[in-house]
Amino acid sequence: MMAAWLCWLIPLAGALLVPLLAKVHHKLGGYGAVALCLLAALAAATLLPGAIAGQQVWHQVAWMPQFGVKAGVLADPLSVFMANVVAWLSFLIAIYSLGYMHDERGVTRYFALFSLFVGGMLLLVLSDNLLQMFFGWEIVGVCSYLLIGFWYQDDEERWVGSPPDAYPPSHAGMKAFLFTKAGDIGMLIAIFIIYCFAGTFSFVELGQHTGWMEQLAQARLLVPAALLLFAGPVGKSAQFPLHEWLPEAMAGPTPVSALIHAATMVKAGGYLVARMAPILLSSHEHGVVTFFAVVAWVGGFTAFMAATQAVVQRELKKVLAYSTISQLGYMFLALGVAGLAEDLTAGYMAAVSHLLSHAIFKACLFLAAGSVIHACHTRFMDGMGGLRRAMPITFASLLIATLSLSGVPPLSGFWSKDAILHACLEAEQYALFGLAALTAGLTFFYSLRMIALTFLGPRYDQQDSAHPHEVHEAPPIMWVPSAILAAATGLLGLANPFLEDHFRAYFEPVYGLAAHGIPHHEGGAQIAVVTSLAMLFLGGFAAWYVYIGRRVSLAQLRLRFRWLDSIRNFLWNRWYVNALYYRLWRRLLAVSRIAYARLERGGMDRLQTQLASTVTSASLSATDRLEAGVFDRLQSSLATRVPSAGRLSYAHVELGVFDQAQGKAASGLTDMSRRVFRRLEMGIIDRLQRLLGRALIDAGQTYRKTQTGILSYNITCCTCCLGS
Repeated sequence: MMAAWLCWLIPLAGALLVPLLAKVHHKLGGYGAVALCLLAALAAATLLPGAIAGQQVWHQVAWMPQFGVKAGVLADPLSVFMANVVAWLSFLIAIYSLGYMHDERGVTRYFALFSLFVGGMLLLVLSDNLLQMFFGWEIVGVCSYLLIGFWYQDDEERWVGSPPDAYPPSHAGMKAFLFTKAGDIGMLIAIFIIYCFAGTFSFVELGQHTGWMEQLAQARLLVPAALLLFAGPVGKSAQFPLHEWLPEAMAGPTPVSALIHAATMVKAGGYLVARMAPILLSSHEHGVVTFFAVVAWVGGFTAFMAATQAVVQRELKKVLAYSTISQLGYMFLALGVAGLAEDLTAGYMAAVSHLLSHAIFKACLFLAAGSVIHACHTRFMDGMGGLRRAMPITFASLLIATLSLSGVPPLSGFWSKDAILHACLEAEQYALFGLAALTAGLTFFYSLRMIALTFLGPRYDQQDSAHPHEVHEAPPIMWVPSAILAAATGLLGLANPFLEDHFRAYFEPVYGLAAHGIPHHEGGAQIAVVTSLAMLFLGGFAAWYVYIGRRVSLAQLRLRFRWLDSIRNFLWNRWYVNALYYRLWRRLLAVSRIAYARLERGGMDRLQTQLASTVTSASLSATDRLEAGVFDRLQSSLATRVPSAGRLSYAHVELGVFDQAQGKAASGLTDMSRRVFRRLEMGIIDRLQRLLGRALIDAGQTYRKTQTGILSYNITCCTCCLGS
């Protein structure tokens, strides 16, 4: 029980300890972060024996008793599986970071945020309820923003992309923050809708008592609530249409890319859907089929779209970024078809298997890519080439991971991708099967293209004399973690046929809520294997013909077939989705400026001036009329008839009564005008101005005051990136 708490508390405490250790010695902070990640990984490992035995640890403590909400940990097979994936990969990435970040400024800040990120992710996967999980969800979101924008000085060599579509790190971090928060808003709404009907946030109680889903269905809110909940994973796992932040996230240090885009944060969306899928299916409500259909098609379309964009990328890490989006799409496709099938077992197991295999080989790919970029001092593949002999260990690690990504047997990626194709057939989703198969061919094509441009062909220093230095292998502290991950993906693939049944039995307590036996599509396994191998051949042959064998020149092809340029431009411009977002952003800013000029300055300010002028004029007019029309006439009449009475009147009535009355009247009118000013001007009009301003000034105006620890109004960069 204590291990489940310590697993996430240790790295969270590490975020505070790292700066203190760095005060003792500047290198001690990094070593302390590695040690704390190791302790968290060991704590996660101690949970495995109980999970394998089918035991579930569920412990709660008082949190918000007035609402009946408790904090707790849930160590069941799914959460223990995720905790070990996160903790052990984070430990290896932390070791790699010691070498990669050794001469960087702000290394203490990096390791403090690294520890906080790992702690937030472990809190997310080990929480026993939606609300507590959301706290971990937001911790990793904020840390990703800070780590992606780590080089907030925005030096040109730290930018990502090619001009004019290039972005500085601070802009990339803000973009990631805004896109993920767009999904988080919908997710938070869904969490409280569920609480209002179920009276609990607990995963266990939500699964045990499904009456809340019947009430939601009767209120016609079940599908909307499920889709709002899915908005969070769409943003966090970079699925269409909230996927555009992840390619720019490559502006962060490479270990951050490995941590966020392979091992942890982008897997959070898949974890949440995997956690809620058996609960939703256990209600037997027909409405949830719509939810799973949306999940499947969003995943399938995203996988295909991102794979097409990876085909034309020039930057090494951007190829891996689009590959990550595509492979995450595969996971959501599997989880979606799991809910569309008669039984969720095939799709569910395919999703968690691919989650594990992708986490390992994608972490290896990013670490190896970081070693290459570190050695060549360029992020562009056309500035590399011929590195196979200079960096043999890195080449071997990256090659193994690339083949696993492509689904080449017998590596781990082959089995998990084949299982996803099989799950589509089990659910009789033939259109999704075809889309997934086509994506598999594209994956092998862009993977071999990446290998050819980076490691094969002529040496980069023969192409560009601007790099006179010799390339050498990365130091052991950097290549050892990537080599371990390459070996792991190979061993996992070789052991898969022997571990498949045990893996299914391990997860049965999680998905058993909605399992009803395992129907088998006749010949489905054979069709999936043959299709997968056929697409590997087509994609691999095309890549070999163009990039490895160099049997044809791309320039000649584009001259001969002009339509290839149109396709290339369409893919290079990211299906114009990114451009559409920036255009909408600029339009929103333009509307807000017009509203400010016309409504605020042209309407509200004029209204204030007119109100003040009217109240002042009315006050002066009333004083003049009262003085000239009443008091002066009365004084004159009395003075004419009775001089002495006039003098007495002047002394007592004029000075003693009328002047006092005038003063009180003027004072009363002044007080009234002040009250009107305070209540109408400050109490209503100013509030209305602020509300309208907050609604019309875009979200960037809200967040621009904080940027990686310094004041930096870089959000305006969003409005001009496409205008250049």
